[in-house]
Amino acid sequence: MKKTKIGSLLATLLVFFMMAWGGHATASADDNSLQKIKDAGVLKVATSPDYPPFEFRATIDGQSEDVGMDIEVAKQIAKDLGVKLKIMNMDFGSTLVAVQTGKVDMAITGVNPTEERRKSVDFSNIYYNGGQSFLIQKKDAKKYKNAKDLHGAKIGTQTGSLQQTLSKKYFKDSTLSSMEKTPNLVFALKSGKLDAVGVEKPVAAAYVENNKDLVAIDAGYKLDKNETGAAVAFAKGSDSLAAAVNKSIDKITKNDWTSDYLKKSAKYMKDNTKDTSMTRYWKYFYNGFLNTTLIAVIAVIFGIILGILLVLMKLSAWKLLSWPATAYIEIVRGTPMMVQVLLIYFGVGTIVNLPALLSGIIAVALNSAAYVAEIIRGGINSLDDGQKEAAQSLGLSKVDTMRFVILPQAFKNIWPSLGNEFISVVKESSIVSIIGVTDLIYELNVVRADTYRAVAPIVVVMVIYFIMTFTLTRALNYFERKMNHD
Repeated sequence: MKKTKIGSLLATLLVFFMMAWGGHATASADDNSLQKIKDAGVLKVATSPDYPPFEFRATIDGQSEDVGMDIEVAKQIAKDLGVKLKIMNMDFGSTLVAVQTGKVDMAITGVNPTEERRKSVDFSNIYYNGGQSFLIQKKDAKKYKNAKDLHGAKIGTQTGSLQQTLSKKYFKDSTLSSMEKTPNLVFALKSGKLDAVGVEKPVAAAYVENNKDLVAIDAGYKLDKNETGAAVAFAKGSDSLAAAVNKSIDKITKNDWTSDYLKKSAKYMKDNTKDTSMTRYWKYFYNGFLNTTLIAVIAVIFGIILGILLVLMKLSAWKLLSWPATAYIEIVRGTPMMVQVLLIYFGVGTIVNLPALLSGIIAVALNSAAYVAEIIRGGINSLDDGQKEAAQSLGLSKVDTMRFVILPQAFKNIWPSLGNEFISVVKESSIVSIIGVTDLIYELNVVRADTYRAVAPIVVVMVIYFIMTFTLTRALNYFERKMNHD
C-alpha cells in the first residue's frame, strides 16, 4: 500500500537504537498489551490521514475529523474492547516506528503485512483486500486498454510502496519513477509526465470519481492475498491484543462491513469535493500557521539561550566544558533534522512520553542552538582583542567583560546572520509534520488529499510562508538599523 523508503530506513535505525537502549522495540515476554489498554481505557491508533478512502480528513459540523475505512475499523475495535479511541496522526513512514517504540498501541493505515515488515511488527488478520489498478488519462483509454499495453510506458508509483515493488517485477521494460505522495503522481499523470500511476483499486476509484479526465484499468497482477491486503500492525509479542483485534476483524469481514465503510467514505469524499475552493479550508491553513509560528518562536528563543551557553562552553579553557559543546555542535550540524525529530519523539519518548508538538519544538530548538552557537562564536572572534584588554584594564571580571562588552558588540555584528537563522527556522520547522504536528506542510498534504487539487494548496502555503518570512525580514532590518544608529 503506502510506505516510503526513507521511512523504512529511519524505522530500522530507530529500532536498532531502541534495542541498544533497552526501549520498547519489542514487547515483554509477559504479554500485557491488551490489559494495558483496558486499564488505560484508551486505544491509541496511529494513522496518516492523506490516503482516501482509507483515511483522510473531512469537515463535519464545522470541525475537522478523521474519517475513512480504516478509521471505521479502528472505531469498531475500540468499541469491542470497551475503550475510547484516540487517533494519532503522523507521516506514514512514522506509523510503524510509533508501534515499535510504544508511542501507540497499533497502526491502522492501509499497511500490507509483508514478510519484511513482519520482522519488525506483528499483524492482525487481513481486514480488506481491494486489488491493484492503474490510473491513466481518459484521452489515453484507447491506447492503454489493459495493463499489458503499459509495457514500455512511463509508470509512476509511490516510493517504497507495494505498487513500486510490483511495477519493478512486472514492468521491467517500462520507464519507472516514484514520488513520495500520491497526489504528486496524479498531477504528473495529468500534466503528461507519466502515462500511468499504480495505486490500489479503492484509491483509483476515488480519483476517477473526482477527476473526470482520469480512468482506471485493472493491473492484472497475480498476488498473494496474505501479503497484499490491509492489516493492523502491533508491537512484537502483542499476542493478547492481536487475538482481541482478530475477533473484531472476523466480525467485520463476516458482515462485510468494509463495504459499508467504503460507502460512508465515498459520501465524505463527495462532500469534500463539492467545494474545493481554498477559502473553505481556511481553518486548516490557519491552524497550520499558528503551529508553525509557535514552533518557530519558541525554538528561536530557546535556541538563542542554549546557543549562548554552548558557545561559552566551547570557548572555555576547561576541556570538560569545551569538548561536550564541540561534540554536540558537530553532531547536530552533521545529521539531518528529520532524524533528530524522530529521535526526540520516538527515542526520548521511550523514557518520557512527549507529545508530538512538544517533541517538534524541542528538536527544532536543539538544532537551531548548534547553528546559533557557531554564529555567535564567529561574532566574538571578529572583535578586536583590544576590547577585552580595555575591559580588564577597567577592572571588569571575565564574566562582566563577556556580558557587558563582548556579547553586545558581537550580537550587533552577527544580527544579519542571526536573522537568516530565524528565517531558516520558520521554513525548516516544516519537517515536524512527519510526526503528526499539524503545521503548514501537514495541513497542505491533508487539503491536497481531500480536494484532489495538486497546485492550489501549494500556492496558498507558499504565500503564507512568504508573508511570514517577508514580515520577519522587515522586522529584523528595522532592529538592525536601530542598532547601527545607536
